[in-house]
Amino acid sequence: MNLLQQLGLDRSKLAADLAAARVLVVGDVMLDRYWFGDVSRISPEAPVPVARIGRMEERAGGAANVARNIASLGGKASILSVVGDDEAATALERLMKDDGITTLFKRDAAISTTIKLRVVARQQQLIRLDFEDAPSHEILADKLEQYQSVLASHDVVILSDYGKGGLTHVARMIELARAAGKPVLIDPKGDDYAKYAGATLLTPNRSEFKEVAGSWHNEEQLIAKAQALRSQLQLDALLVTRSEEGMTLFRADGALHQPTFAREVFDVSGAGDTVIGTLGLALAAGLPLPTAMSLANAAAGIVVGKLGTAVCTQQELFAS
Repeated sequence: MNLLQQLGLDRSKLAADLAAARVLVVGDVMLDRYWFGDVSRISPEAPVPVARIGRMEERAGGAANVARNIASLGGKASILSVVGDDEAATALERLMKDDGITTLFKRDAAISTTIKLRVVARQQQLIRLDFEDAPSHEILADKLEQYQSVLASHDVVILSDYGKGGLTHVARMIELARAAGKPVLIDPKGDDYAKYAGATLLTPNRSEFKEVAGSWHNEEQLIAKAQALRSQLQLDALLVTRSEEGMTLFRADGALHQPTFAREVFDVSGAGDTVIGTLGLALAAGLPLPTAMSLANAAAGIVVGKLGTAVCTQQELFAS
């Protein structure tokens, strides 16, 4: 019995519901560049490996990867973000267009688009180089205006915070979305969660949650800390992703845990994007939160078996 059968979902109806669902993703986008090569010697200049690059790839990362996951699962995604007025932003727009994603980029000539450059040899990262700037206040204000104008045409809002400054007005975005009756899902960053108060759902991973709530020694302590945070922030729900332990959903009526779906973990980068993207799309398609959680858990189990900021396709999810 596959996952859809376990959840009592009809494949054709689910595909149609996902295709009609519209999700607005807002947050920090970045261009992930991968340089693949071979290492066969150590540099005579310093004790470092010499990588001879044979292939290069570009992928959309950060909030853009959330949108990619939504599109890959058959949904309609729009991405709103601030980028530089540069070649990397043009490359990101091209990648988004190729995936059928509506791109709402605000270009800021004063900054550079965030780039994460990874050098990979023998399936291992040798080094990662980051290039990034914070967007200007004026551009962020323009983005907030555009956010208000496109809100009504979407079913669910996902705010993907990578701590790059793109969600400076996150509290106002939550307020506007809730006033419009739109669920707001947030992938949080940092140790100050007060700015996320009033959201529908937060999806911290285990280490992020520990940074905010402190450590725990047993399941009872974890539940108490999670429910206290959920109540304090007035969240409808809190989903803590726990790596090899699976994920746990905390709501007013209690906690629901699901073990991991992962068969073999190859690369966990981007798994959080897959979780929140799948959750948002499933809720936009009208599915209840526990069902959306099951789909997100399965999708995450698929992407951690892939290299880099990968996505889960609808075919892979339905066959899981």
